[in-house]
Amino acid sequence: MLLLGLTGSIATGKSTVSALLSKLPYSLPIIDADLIARQVVEPGTAGYNAIVKYFLPSTPDLLLDTPTPTPKGRPLNRPALGRRVFGAGEERERDRKVLNGIVHPAVRRAMYKQMVWAYLRGSWAVVLDVPLLFESGWERYCGTIIVVGVSDPAIQIQRLVARNPELSEEDARNRVSSQGSIREKAERALRRGKGAGVVVWNDKGKEELKREVRRVIEEVRKGSPRWWSVLLWVCPPLAAGVAVVSWWRMRRVQLRWEEEKRRERAKL
Repeated sequence: MLLLGLTGSIATGKSTVSALLSKLPYSLPIIDADLIARQVVEPGTAGYNAIVKYFLPSTPDLLLDTPTPTPKGRPLNRPALGRRVFGAGEERERDRKVLNGIVHPAVRRAMYKQMVWAYLRGSWAVVLDVPLLFESGWERYCGTIIVVGVSDPAIQIQRLVARNPELSEEDARNRVSSQGSIREKAERALRRGKGAGVVVWNDKGKEELKREVRRVIEEVRKGSPRWWSVLLWVCPPLAAGVAVVSWWRMRRVQLRWEEEKRRERAKL
């Protein structure tokens, strides 16, 4: 089974691409890290309790005032939490690391379970919809990575404000900058080699995006034909061996990229 990583940045159209891949003619199972991240911090969960314990003393509006609060607690005020962790500065960076340290392990456990289930059902590929795929280390597990991007950050900010009117332009800019350069993510994907990294540019309309997705999946399918998917499914030892080799190759690509970036920063 091919692990097809889907990433991008906020307001680039990644969710639209994910929705397209979940429907005909692709009908691929989607493991949505954002959705899982919401589920693991719902009131009453261990993630929710850890967030409240750390952030509530210094963030009075962390919890929403609801007319009918549940016995498990009031829901998180996500815009307030976002203002606390997004943006520049040592304090926000520290708080963002704390939040990631709470949420990411719980998300990974849930994703592993869904991947195993997709394999048992005989899916030729499963889409790992992860906004911070490179940053969270999922890159090495993916046989192919699709990056959804836009050429101008102003497009992201415009789309984000239109989608979330409660955000100011400054809030939107902080969220876009906190997720890193989409151009760099695109370059990083392409460095993986033909078929292992592809980019979908989403500067135009939805019809153009559909054509881009069709082109990308056709390219990916050439490297993972149906007969190969069936063989891996009926022979789990072979599937395990292929997964190890793929992990090793992609790990080497990851390490080379990180080493190059360290050298670039050292020259500054």
